[in-house]
This record gives sequence, structure tokens and C-alpha cells, in this order.
Amino acid sequence: MTALLSRPHPDDAVESVRPPTDRETTLLGRPMPTDRLRGWLVTLVLTVIGGIVRLQNLGFPTDKGAPVFDEKHYVPQAWQVLRNGGYEDNYGFELVVHPPLAKQLIAVGEWLFGYNGWGWRFTAALAGTVIILLTIRIARRLTRSTLLGGLAGVLVICDGVLHVQSRMGMLDIFIALFALAAFACLLIDRDQVRERLALAVREGWADESLYGPKLGFRWWRFAGGLMIGCSFAIKWSGLYYIAAFGLLCVAFDVAARRAAGVEHPWLGTLRRDVLPALWALLMIPFLIYLGSWWAWFASETATDRNYVEIKNVASGFFGWVPPALRSLADYSANVLHFHETLLTPKGDPHPWESKPWTWPMGLRPMLYYIETGEAATGCGGQQCVRATMLVGTPAMWWLALPMLGWGIWRWIFRSDWRYAAVMVGYLAGLLPWFLNLDRQMYFFYATPMAPFLVLGLTLVLGQVLGSARRGFERRGTGLLVVALYIGLVVANFAWLWPILNGDSITNDHWQSELWLPSWR
Repeated sequence: MTALLSRPHPDDAVESVRPPTDRETTLLGRPMPTDRLRGWLVTLVLTVIGGIVRLQNLGFPTDKGAPVFDEKHYVPQAWQVLRNGGYEDNYGFELVVHPPLAKQLIAVGEWLFGYNGWGWRFTAALAGTVIILLTIRIARRLTRSTLLGGLAGVLVICDGVLHVQSRMGMLDIFIALFALAAFACLLIDRDQVRERLALAVREGWADESLYGPKLGFRWWRFAGGLMIGCSFAIKWSGLYYIAAFGLLCVAFDVAARRAAGVEHPWLGTLRRDVLPALWALLMIPFLIYLGSWWAWFASETATDRNYVEIKNVASGFFGWVPPALRSLADYSANVLHFHETLLTPKGDPHPWESKPWTWPMGLRPMLYYIETGEAATGCGGQQCVRATMLVGTPAMWWLALPMLGWGIWRWIFRSDWRYAAVMVGYLAGLLPWFLNLDRQMYFFYATPMAPFLVLGLTLVLGQVLGSARRGFERRGTGLLVVALYIGLVVANFAWLWPILNGDSITNDHWQSELWLPSWR
């Protein structure tokens, strides 16, 4: 970094020991905690605990050895990917309506463990475990507190949505993973940009141009583009994160240049940062998306690989485009048509369908699996039930709307960039689904929102905890409230455990787990 930005200065020795100016302090903000070793120990211990929780009895439930719920779509497709070397060719059941990356990842588990529950769920469980690690590190960076990072780790382990989705051979846990990883990269890029500008301020050349200094190549922004591209290559809903995180990155850059005293921070951002950001956060994701189709391009039998030739599609103006790319474009148009016409049948909705206004509080969860009678024995009673339900831990999800209200208030009226960043991530997973409310939608679409819910709650807990500088009594009260809340979340997760994991329970116990009429 110094090599990129520093210039010879006759008073380097003096400059290195002088205290930072107000402008430098504003740029750098609160420093990261100095307990790096303890921070990583907390991170790794909680990640290992979370991994054990995710992986225990991973092969259950199955439908007599077959996948359950929407696993029935993606698990066989992943097996085709494994058999064919990276692509699907299911002409008899042409429902290949998502990009290939998640199915390629699921295929890795099937390659390791075979075509069974462990095989088709292993990489999802691994993704859910990495989400725990990322959430801890992101919370620690946002709050500059190892304690709060650890509390975020406990919350993310105890979230029912992330727990169940980490134990299903479906796609959405991978969107959550890569969207969260992109968010982490942009946070590190933000800090690095401010460090570079602080150095320029210290050396006295931050304002040599009306637009501020050039910042060199930003590797963490580039890495963020790679992660967003992977999210896009899981499902097209990754597009929303391209837009949301692109705007967030621009906002970070404008705020940093303004804090550095740049005379025209907006023009400076437009001149210095926007084009590189478009390359990193728009072009790179699209290249990653195209790259995820590598096996499809290399094959001759993949689904619709030779669509334009088989259907004799007129090339027209796009005749100069290679047939393979035109086939992918037509294939994608067919997929888009499938999604646009996947509407809720009037008078006959799917029994577990839900609309996005119900997602923040998890008002309509999803039943993935249920068995009664002889198949569910083991509860110690006469009537036993085994069920796996996707339900968010109420002690967390029922606070989503207050957290959103407080976060938006802090964002707008207190200019708290931490809440602003988390709200952008959360709302990018929620608001786009309001664009077409006639479409069939389900609660598992809310999976990418869950880590940002945890981060928002962690920021609130940080304010409840308070600073040690505010006195022992205030800190002690805050610590007590936070401890009680964390205990409530853990107890709530423990109560839901049987219906998150398909354990055998009595029918009375099953009924007591269904807290709301909409859960039935």
C-alpha cells in the first residue's frame, strides 16, 4: 500500500511520530481490536461447533432413500453433472432453470460420498459452516469487538433457516454464502481505501487534485466481484446483489473522499472509481457467470446446447455472435419465460407458498418432510411424528421489523454507515421479490437475508451493551440484557431442534411446536 501511494518527504521521521490529524482520525475510525489471536480462536471454535451442529445426522431425512422437497430437482441434476463432467442433459424432464454452479458444488459432495443424503447435502453443510465463520469476522469488523463477533456467531448457529438450509441439497444456501462473502470483501475494501486516503492526507497530497488521489488496484473489490459473480451463477437473483453492492461501494467511496477533504467527492468518485467499480462489480460477475457454463459450452449433448441449430433460429442482427452464445441466450430466454409464468394458480395455491411481506418475521414457514405412524416410531408414545420444517428462530426473526426500523433510522438520521451497509444487504434479499407478487414464492427464498438479520441484531446488541467508558453500572446492565437475550435465542433454538432435524416426537409435542396458526 505504501509503495503505491507514498512520495518522498523530507520530514518522514517527524511525520511518522506525530499524532493523527482530525481528518485522518475521521477516515480511519475506530481501529480493529488488537486481540487478533483471541479473535481467531473465538472464530474457529464457534465455527467448529457450528459445523458439528450442521453435520450431525446429515443423511436424514430422505424419502425412502430419495431426496425430499425441492431436493428432487437439484440432486438428480447434480448427479448428471457428476456423470457428464460438469453439465446437465435431462431432456426427459427439462426443468433445468437455474445456472449450473450450485449443482456443480452439490456434485462434489456426491462424488465424495455417493448418491445419498450425506452426498447431496455435504457441500450445503460446508457452505452453512463457512457462513458462520464469515458472519463472526464481519460482525467483528463492523463493531470492532471480538465479543460481539462471537455473539454473532452464536446467533447464526442458532438460526433455524440457516440450519435447515445447510442440511438440504438445494441452491439458496450457496447464494447466501457468496453474497455474504462479497459483502465481507467490500467491507475490507472500504477500510483499505480509507487507509490509503489517510496516508495521502498524512503526506499532504490528498488534495493536490480536485478529485482526490488515485487509489491503485483494489484487490478486495475485485474479490467482491468474483463472489457476486458466483452468487449470480447460483441463481439469477444474484443480479440484485450486483446492483445493491455496486451502489454501496460507490457510497463508500464518496464518503471516504469527502472525509479526506476532497473538494469534489462525487466528481472524484465518478472520475476515479466508478469505471473500475463497473469492471470489478459488473463485468467480472458476468464473466464468472459465463464461466460457470464451461462444461455446457464444451459439450454437444447438454440441455439446449445446440438450440439455435435444432430450432433453426434466425440469426438476424446477431449473426456475428457464435452459435453457442446465441443458444445460451435463447435457452436463458426460455428460462426467463418459465419464471415469469410460474404464477400462483388462482384458487389453488401451493399449500406452503408465501409472499415476501411474511418473510421478515417468518410467518409462513415450509414443511419439507413429515412422517407419522410406524415410520416415525421412537418418541416413546403411541402417536409419533418426524418432521423437518424450515422456520426462523422466533427470538430472532420476530425482531426483524424493529431491527429494520431502528437500522433505517440510524442510517438516515445518524449517518451510521454500519447499519446502512447491513440494511443494503438485507433489503437486497427482500425488496426485489415485491416486483412480481403474482409469482409463486416460498420462504426459502429468504435464506440470503438471514446472515444480514444476524448482523443487524448484533449491531443493536452492541448498542445495548454500551461502551466500557460509560461506567461499570451501565456496562453491567447492558451485559446482563445481552446475556439474557442470547440465552433466550439458544433456548428457542433448542426447543425447535426436533422439527428442524426430523427427530421423533409425540403428536402433542409436534402440536406445541407450531406456535402460530400460519405454521400449520
